[in-house]
Amino acid sequence: MITNNLKIAWRNLGRRKGFSILNIAGLALGLASALLILLWVKHERSVDNFHAKGDRLYVAMNRGILNNELHCWPTTPKPLGPTLVANYPEVAQATRYARTGFLFTVNETQANAGGAFVDSTFLSMFDFPLVAGNPEMALSRANDIVITEALAMRLFGKTDVLGQQVRIDSTDYATVSGVLKNLPTNTRFKFDYLLPWTYMERIGWSDDLWGNNSVTTYVELTPQTQLAKANQNIQNVSIKNGDTKNEIFLHSFPDWWLHAEFENGHLAGGRIEMVQLFTAIAVFILLIACINFMNLSTARSEKRAKEVGVRKVVGARRHALIGQFLTESILLASLAGALSIAMVLVSLPAFGELVGTQLAIDFSSAPLWTGILGVILFTGILAGSYPAFFLSGFKPVKVLKGTFKGFNKAVNPRKALVVLQFTIAIILMVATFIIRQQIQHAQDRQNGYDKNNLIYVFLSGDIAKNFPLIKHALLNDNVATSITRSLSPVTSIWSNGMIDWDGKTPDNSQTFDRLHVDEGAVTTLGMELVRGRDLDLTKFPTDSNAALITESTQRAMGLDDPIGKTIRDHGQDWHIVGVVKDVIMGSPFEQIRPIVMYGASSWFSVMHIKFNPGLPTQAALDKTRQILKEYNPNEPFNYSFIDQEYAAKFRDTQQLGNIAGLFTFLTIFISCLGLFGLAAYMAENRTKEIGVRKVLGASVLSLVNLLNKEFLALVGIACLVAFPIAYWAMDSWLNKFTYHTDIYWWVFAAIGLGVLLIALLTVSSQAIKAALTNPTRSLRDE
Repeated sequence: MITNNLKIAWRNLGRRKGFSILNIAGLALGLASALLILLWVKHERSVDNFHAKGDRLYVAMNRGILNNELHCWPTTPKPLGPTLVANYPEVAQATRYARTGFLFTVNETQANAGGAFVDSTFLSMFDFPLVAGNPEMALSRANDIVITEALAMRLFGKTDVLGQQVRIDSTDYATVSGVLKNLPTNTRFKFDYLLPWTYMERIGWSDDLWGNNSVTTYVELTPQTQLAKANQNIQNVSIKNGDTKNEIFLHSFPDWWLHAEFENGHLAGGRIEMVQLFTAIAVFILLIACINFMNLSTARSEKRAKEVGVRKVVGARRHALIGQFLTESILLASLAGALSIAMVLVSLPAFGELVGTQLAIDFSSAPLWTGILGVILFTGILAGSYPAFFLSGFKPVKVLKGTFKGFNKAVNPRKALVVLQFTIAIILMVATFIIRQQIQHAQDRQNGYDKNNLIYVFLSGDIAKNFPLIKHALLNDNVATSITRSLSPVTSIWSNGMIDWDGKTPDNSQTFDRLHVDEGAVTTLGMELVRGRDLDLTKFPTDSNAALITESTQRAMGLDDPIGKTIRDHGQDWHIVGVVKDVIMGSPFEQIRPIVMYGASSWFSVMHIKFNPGLPTQAALDKTRQILKEYNPNEPFNYSFIDQEYAAKFRDTQQLGNIAGLFTFLTIFISCLGLFGLAAYMAENRTKEIGVRKVLGASVLSLVNLLNKEFLALVGIACLVAFPIAYWAMDSWLNKFTYHTDIYWWVFAAIGLGVLLIALLTVSSQAIKAALTNPTRSLRDE
């Protein structure tokens, strides 16, 4: 019986090739789209969930007042980790993590790599396995270094390198004490090497300042410790040990990737919202594809009513008819499922680039196959249920006499499904448009500095020692118009904390971001002075202890005239010489943070170079490379453009917009496939009616309008349903950003007209074809 049903089903598919291809392609595209999204969702949910001690690992967070609001952030003072281990028995161990970058040299081979300073406990807390070395001892000495297999291959051309030496920045040597297996893609850690914290102390980069929040601290609690109790005990550790009013609390490390946004001091979401949004999009796309499949299958099945009547007359039993229709529907769905897997395999590399991570299908995954087979069976059975249980149950005499009617009511399930799928498509279109508006709105925001023709170079090797000579050479050769040093690139903040100033009230617990800068900072970075002047050590030698502040800082300090006022930070006095317009060094979507810029007696890590705008960029880069090669011969010239660094701040939101745009297009395309099929079916159903109308003098335009108006009405209803939902959803999303665009009425008008036009073009192709058919053919009796 099953074999016979499959043969008949295959023949029916071959007889209606166009319908079969349309139905299979629509469902396959929906299945493939949903599978791609769910592969990404699975990856996101797996980030850092593979650590054996995951249920006891936490990231230490700061909680304090910023701009008169309670904020939380993950940077902490360097002494926090050792203090927690020494004084709080519920803390089993802790490690600090401070990102860094060095040039490594082995013989003639050089490689720039990014890594981190960590405590020796790092490898016992986190599961990053070593292919060589002892994780308990690998970071126990100051001159140890643990490198990944990838970095070992770059430096040595092999991975069996235990005990080998590497030169660090032409100034020091380290011994390879461990080789790490390359990090998996599903971890937030990104490093090529690990250096012990004792090495950081040896080179003078560490400090014991409780007011300097500049590193990440990870904590492992003992098995019996409750998180709430630990947070209660440690919350005042910074207050007790330093001149700060910030509280410390622990946040689950495995949850940190998806749940990292805080509002008014409490957890308020994070990347999980993006994951949930795209899970919903996957469900919606799959739902739309299934709706199309069911609509086309049930519509086409009505053409087979006479076949069912004849088969019943010659003795076919109802259960045989039910089996036949279900077999055909499941066969169609199975072919679509197989095609969808092929689509995923072909598109997976490109999709991985779009989402910024490497994805793969685990064909050994039971949940994957269960899900695919479940969707195929569910869709096939649901789509085949109408012909199987409805058509097989009517009396054959009705069909053979021509009195059988299908769905001809003004409101029927098929029309409701069309409205539902276009409602979902319209919501996605509105969401995509507003996401792109929000990105553009933030990109147009004044960031407080000039990104054009501005690069930065890390002060590695001999650059710091020879900085005056390098600066003179670049200016003298007209390669640059100005140069300055700073603690961090102008696009990043590496330190924040509390400060004192003249007139500060005792209850003020405001936290400020810090940026250490050299003379000429305002000119080089293109900041705009509001009052006062730039730092200038030639005219004002005391500017080594001078400071610049932003307008937000002036407001936070409550100073009407800050020029000449004194700031005290870490036991040092700084006098304010200038106020600049606010600078965006954090997220361009959030409230601007108050920033204090300290003068030349502070420490620096990078050099900003403002290129001469009259010189081609490549020529300026080539000349800069020559000069740095002269004064820093042992290292290659590595640089970053500030405009590219700033553009990277939009990467996650742009990724959201790109994915939403792609799947919105696919949703519209799948919906139009279904609309095209339904229009073809309705045009075929009304062939004789159209022929009669043409004989009676109806014009082609009136006939096209006759067929179009029903579908346009359905799309219009979908607009009315979708617009309020879309407005509510996007208004809620935008309110998560301090700095956001407004939602304008013309967005909905444009999208509504666009959807109606798309529907009109889709349906009209079939309507025009039917209207132009010769009535003698359509009225000819069978």
